[in-house]
Amino acid sequence: MPVPTSVARKRRIEVAVGKYFANPLVTGLNRIGLMPSLMTEIETVGRRTGLARRVPVAITYDGDEAWVIAQHGIDRGWGANISATPKVRIRRRGEWVDGQAQIMPDDDVPARVKTFTSGKVRSALTASAFRGLQTDPVSVRIRLELDPSTD
Repeated sequence: MPVPTSVARKRRIEVAVGKYFANPLVTGLNRIGLMPSLMTEIETVGRRTGLARRVPVAITYDGDEAWVIAQHGIDRGWGANISATPKVRIRRRGEWVDGQAQIMPDDDVPARVKTFTSGKVRSALTASAFRGLQTDPVSVRIRLELDPSTD
C-alpha cells in the first residue's frame, strides 16, 4: 500500500532534520557530557552492512528494562536494524550496556510516551514533540543485561 504524499513528505523532512541537525546536536552534547536525562544513544547492527550504527533516542527506564519509540516504524532506520538483529547497546550513565530489543506492536505509544517524563507540563511537551516527529511509531522494550555490581 503506497504511503500518502503528506506522510511521505513529513518523513523526508523528519529524516533530514534528524540526520543533519538533531542527531549531530544530541551526539555532540553527549560527547561533552551534557546529554539530557530523557535522551541516550542506541547502538544497533546495520541490517545490510553489519556495522555498528548509533543514533540518539528518547528513553525511559523501568528497572532492568528500557523503553524507546521507533518513531518511523520498524521498516526504516534503527527500527529496521533491530527487526533484523535485536541485540543492541544503550548508553546508560555514560557506559554502554548490552540489551535485547523487542518490538511491541500492541503497546499504546501515546500512553508509553507519557511515562518518559513526569509532571503535566513536561508530559504534554514531550507528547507534543513525539507527535510532531513521528510517522509510524512503535514501542520497543529493551531488556538490559545489567551488571549487579554497577547498578
